[in-house]
Amino acid sequence: MTNSKPNKILIVGGGTAGWMAANLLVSKWQDVEITLVESEDIGIIGVGEGSTPHLKLFFDTIGVSDEQWMPRCNATYKNGISFDNWSSLAGFESYFHPFAAQTDDVFTLPLFFKHIRARMQGLNVDAHPDRYFLETYLTRQHLGPLPAESFPFGMAYGYHFDSARLGQFLAEQAQAKGVTRLIGHVAEATLDQVGNLSYVQLNDGRQLAADFFIDCSGFQALLLQKSLNVGFRSYKDSLFNDAAVVMPSAAPQVLPVETRSIALSNGWAWKIPLTNRFGNGYVYSTGYINADQAETELRQHLGLLDADVEARHLAMRVGRVDKHWHKNCLAVGLSQGFIEPLEATAIALSFNTIAQFIQCFEQSQFSHQYQQAFNQNINGRFDGIRDYIVCHYKMNRRADTDYWRDNAANQQISDNLKQILTLWHHSPDFAGDMLKHNLIGSYQPKSWACMLAGYGIFPNRPLQQPADLRAYQQEMATLGDFIRRCGLNFKPHAELL
Repeated sequence: MTNSKPNKILIVGGGTAGWMAANLLVSKWQDVEITLVESEDIGIIGVGEGSTPHLKLFFDTIGVSDEQWMPRCNATYKNGISFDNWSSLAGFESYFHPFAAQTDDVFTLPLFFKHIRARMQGLNVDAHPDRYFLETYLTRQHLGPLPAESFPFGMAYGYHFDSARLGQFLAEQAQAKGVTRLIGHVAEATLDQVGNLSYVQLNDGRQLAADFFIDCSGFQALLLQKSLNVGFRSYKDSLFNDAAVVMPSAAPQVLPVETRSIALSNGWAWKIPLTNRFGNGYVYSTGYINADQAETELRQHLGLLDADVEARHLAMRVGRVDKHWHKNCLAVGLSQGFIEPLEATAIALSFNTIAQFIQCFEQSQFSHQYQQAFNQNINGRFDGIRDYIVCHYKMNRRADTDYWRDNAANQQISDNLKQILTLWHHSPDFAGDMLKHNLIGSYQPKSWACMLAGYGIFPNRPLQQPADLRAYQQEMATLGDFIRRCGLNFKPHAELL
């Protein structure tokens, strides 16, 4: 491949990942001929239907407002994720994981860490995360994340959406900007003399040549893994779940502003509010429960045991490729890897992959100069998210099934995760030491602290009252009043929709 901007880019596969790539590429390189080929036979996996704030960054990048896409995709706003029944410790049966907000970073987060340190030292202070963050208050009050113009602090937020409708919307946006959409099933890819991809051949005999290829072919990974033989690194040793069963249920009258993650016997169930329905799923390990048992448990959980509601069963291949950009091919989405949707990270990884690739490719004058650094960075993002997800299981406070006991006993965790857990138990400055030891990657100290404090991971010893109980009580009262008054600047979720 020559060191010049490609004239033709071929994206193999549609769905959210393929059409995100198409929109970002055509927005940046209007002079490049971009074609996307997708099969009508392959549906969208759609195991998530939730996002982090990265989806907002993506839409801002391509110039699409909430008003343009959300009604089309039955979308709702998302302030964060609540985790229920991951701990059986009294007072810590649930917690809320918020997104970022300037009010937290400036005013409430320091107090949260102060009280975590006090609790570690044996003082009877409230170190549960739910009292410390504006996003948690907004969620409990069914308030959306868009503040009044007079409120001088920013809020990060995610979305819930119908992934099939989102793919359709993004396809329309990309085609309106000049991307060509072809319908066809890719049978095989052909390499040139130096091992680069040359063209793909469809089942009907058509050959599609390009200078650069984007592999969005899902778990098949037709280009990067099957044709270019890039290796795959499984996360199975540390993440046991390998399957999911999904089904819809009726929408509530009051739409929540949160995703719920509810621990079940051998995994966890998500509950995602759309304007027209709830999206539900049960992520589980086939080593502990079979598909029929998982479906029955999900139906019981949803109160749909005798209802005529169709369930879909999905297999999950958890892990990542060794190289996301190899030769003249970039993998995006399921073809580059998959981590179960516990923290709704799939779209964030796709966005980061495409956006960083564009930046590296341009800065290197369209050479492979930064390819190795790019792959190391994306691998670090995947591994960092893996560590955070693994921690949910490793530190769970349940003991009712072999699944939860085996997860807690699992020793197959990374050195980084071991170091973070050591800091949690022993460091007088958890956030500062995470920064000092270069452990801040995919998740900030706030997120780690919300999970570990939310589980009640504190020394098991008798608690003493703070020396100045009155000052502590006043501190908490002031915090609660501050958050309540901040909340006056936000509208009900339903009104925003």
